[in-house]
Amino acid sequence: MNRLKCIKMLALLAMWCVSSPLFAQDNVIDEVVWVVGDEAILKSDVESERLNALLSNVKLDGDPYCVIPEQLAIQKLYLHQAELDSIEVPEQDILRSVENELNSRIEDFGSKEKMEEYYGMTQTKIREKFQEMFRNQMLVQRTQMNLVGDIKLVPADVRRYFKNLPQDSIPFVPTQVEVQILMLEPKITQEEIDRVKSTLRDYAQQIEKGESSFGVLARLYSEDPGSARKGGECPFTSRGALVPEFSNVVFNLTDPKKVSKVFETEYGYHIAQLIEKRGDRVSYRHILIKPKVDEKELEAGLLRLDSIANDVRKGTFTFEEAATYLSQDKETRNNKGLMVNPNTRTARFEMQDLAQVSQEIAVAVEGLNIGEISKPIVMLNKRGKEVCAIVKLKSRIDGHKATMSEDYQRLKAIVQDKLAQEKLEKWIREKQKKTYVRINENWVNCEFKYPGWIKEE
Repeated sequence: MNRLKCIKMLALLAMWCVSSPLFAQDNVIDEVVWVVGDEAILKSDVESERLNALLSNVKLDGDPYCVIPEQLAIQKLYLHQAELDSIEVPEQDILRSVENELNSRIEDFGSKEKMEEYYGMTQTKIREKFQEMFRNQMLVQRTQMNLVGDIKLVPADVRRYFKNLPQDSIPFVPTQVEVQILMLEPKITQEEIDRVKSTLRDYAQQIEKGESSFGVLARLYSEDPGSARKGGECPFTSRGALVPEFSNVVFNLTDPKKVSKVFETEYGYHIAQLIEKRGDRVSYRHILIKPKVDEKELEAGLLRLDSIANDVRKGTFTFEEAATYLSQDKETRNNKGLMVNPNTRTARFEMQDLAQVSQEIAVAVEGLNIGEISKPIVMLNKRGKEVCAIVKLKSRIDGHKATMSEDYQRLKAIVQDKLAQEKLEKWIREKQKKTYVRINENWVNCEFKYPGWIKEE
């Protein structure tokens, strides 16, 4: 994962460089400012990138009319190498990224029509441009990964690297915590379930009778924030990307005018409507309503957790035993309640990472001593349902300069990233020597990161 993260970071600027030129106006007086191999870099390409950087608040390290064409040239080197190595990217991955980007852009502009007006082309043409953009992005990423290869390190390699670093260059590791959790899901009353089902059946009838549209009802009432803003619409998705209960319904829909029966998933209750099927992917609308937890059930859950915490404090059983046998959080109960950081796949959280997972847990942990258990709290789980929980601070490692004993994996990742960057920089310099490059005389007076663009005659 560390190498993949490194390659992704190294590719960011290259990715940025393949986006906005795709939308440059066609009928303008232009000028070729660089030629790399058989590929030209136009003045309009550079200007589009400069404006895109301003709009995106991307800070360039130097004169944009020097930095941008060099980055575009590097991207062309990678794409040429991808062609030589017969590197390909799955069309399904490209299409998925295109649909996500289109939906995001439509949401940003407020409508498909406003997006088309801004770009001066139809949605179909914009989709074609996005396909080219994402194909190039993915080719650059895969080429970089292929060039870097698998960087294997042993502790001695990492120790040697950091032994030679000045003290002020050793990274500082913020305070980290390990947290255990015991979670209970309060019971939903049958009356509340019946209410939700009845409401969704009423929406379905309104849609099929033409009294209201699916999109309007989704915007007003759906509790899926991501799709509600778009009238319940979701982009083309494969079966495996959906929970089984959901995919079983939407992939069996055949008539775009019909609305599904009410069905349940771990997120709540839904109705859905087909938009379009394309091979093994489907686009659909849905409305989600989550049954509400009764206040009495929440109070009962908090009281039970308070009793469990007291029994742990008295030594009746351990927190680990309680989490294993009583917790209803399937992701942590088999791990004795220990939470896993989704960013690092380890048990250590920086406080900002913990807050991203749950603000309530982060607040509860903040004032705990090692080994202490929090008061019961109410929070939302990953599925957006109200649950009750207690947390235990298993360990706290105060902020410190990185050491081999405490932070080996972090230090190893830093060394891997540096070695990967060195490999790619060496490759670029070698590739420069073998590639025809011509720079317009008005664009040559630059301090390039890689001076080899200008060859001595």
